Amino acid sequence: MRILVTGGSGYIGAHVCRLLRDRGDHVVVVDDFVTGIRDRVAEFAQLELSLAEPGAADAVAAFAREHAVDAVIHFAGRKQVAESVEHPLMYWHDNVAGLAAVLEACAASGVEAFLFSSSAAVYGDALGHVAEGAPCTPVNPYGASKLAGEWLTADVARASGLRATSLRYFNVAGAGWPELADTAVLNLVPMVMERLAAGEAPRIFGDDYATVDGTCVRDFVHVLDLAEAHLAALDALAGAPSSTHHVFNVGTGTGSSVRQVVEGVRARWPNSAPDSPPVPAAVVEPRRPGDPAEVVADPSRIAEALGWRARRTLDDILDSVVGACD
Repeated sequence: MRILVTGGSGYIGAHVCRLLRDRGDHVVVVDDFVTGIRDRVAEFAQLELSLAEPGAADAVAAFAREHAVDAVIHFAGRKQVAESVEHPLMYWHDNVAGLAAVLEACAASGVEAFLFSSSAAVYGDALGHVAEGAPCTPVNPYGASKLAGEWLTADVARASGLRATSLRYFNVAGAGWPELADTAVLNLVPMVMERLAAGEAPRIFGDDYATVDGTCVRDFVHVLDLAEAHLAALDALAGAPSSTHHVFNVGTGTGSSVRQVVEGVRARWPNSAPDSPPVPAAVVEPRRPGDPAEVVADPSRIAEALGWRARRTLDDILDSVVGACD
């Protein structure tokens, strides 16, 4: 299969690109390389482009035709909750306009299979285990832009015959290979590691939520499990009828609190030298705007439809990135 990956130099995109390559698929990448790492995808043909800029759809369509692309996986977009609250126009423009350009390029180049990188943020301030049929009430512009992206993808699929799937990621962490680890310091585990590496206390934003220990609860899924879910969804699209749009949660079904994750990182942090200072304890700061209390996946739909289940645990996640520091 010949696959175009937008945002392929990012943390998740790079893992998917590597798994695709390892099984023999032909991969090409479209990326602006603003937050990604170019070396991660150096082996693949590249188009350097901001998808929200004028003319992006034509450029992507030409690139897809040049490489006879069969399917597109769309990762490119902005993903910081707090930043989206501060700059909603930027998130709506980049995430929705960028997606529209890619979908337009699919139609123009004859691509018939499309995977959209969505998010559990579409569920908003959900409690307990959340299935795909739960109300979608985002509490921040990031989540709203992802829900709008699902709607747009579904509308285009109905109108054009595109076979499409939206994957709602829960909290992604860990690393399949050390060189592909998350370096953007936008997610919890790398944020904690950055603070500890500087000798500073990791921060917990709010400990007064209605959860097991007062801190936010999330479903942490290993990035390799998530990457494997993309391959399963992509393969299923090959045999799907036209004009279809499926939505799947991608998570473990198990919640872990922010404090549990922070303490897991601290417990693994290198501190073996006799003169090493103690590992700083976490400090609690005020809540961040737009953070829901608890979001945990009900992953039964993807298990039934695609046979995919997460195989790795929170310990596996932390061992894959923190244990490598020792």
